[in-house]
This record gives sequence, structure tokens and C-alpha cells, in this order.
Amino acid sequence: MTEVPRITPEEAHAKVTAGKSLLVCGYEDPERFAAMHLEGGISIQEFRMLRPTLAKDREIIFYCA
Repeated sequence: MTEVPRITPEEAHAKVTAGKSLLVCGYEDPERFAAMHLEGGISIQEFRMLRPTLAKDREIIFYCA
């Protein structure tokens, strides 16, 4: 199994702010998403709707708290 690369919160913030990456909250539950939402992040449901339109080379950062 391949290990998932990890980055710091500062790295994630810089990438999302620069528009280089998409930040996705990994929680399914809307209440949990609302409680754990980070600035610039979208819900997993939003991600699923956008997925067919996303560029294949776009970096996606998933997070959960």
C-alpha cells in the first residue's frame, strides 16, 4: 500500500490560497462538515459533484480533524 503524502497546514493554506489545490473536508455528515470547515474548503458532496469537471492534474488536499 502506498503511503499518503502529508503536508503541513501552512503548506495546504498556501496552495489553496494560491489556487493551486482544492481543499476537501472528508466528513460525510453535513453537521460535522459545518463544525470542521476550514476556510477555502468544500464538502465531500461538493467534491463529488465537481469531480467530473476537475482537471486531471489538479492537486486535491483532503482533510479531517
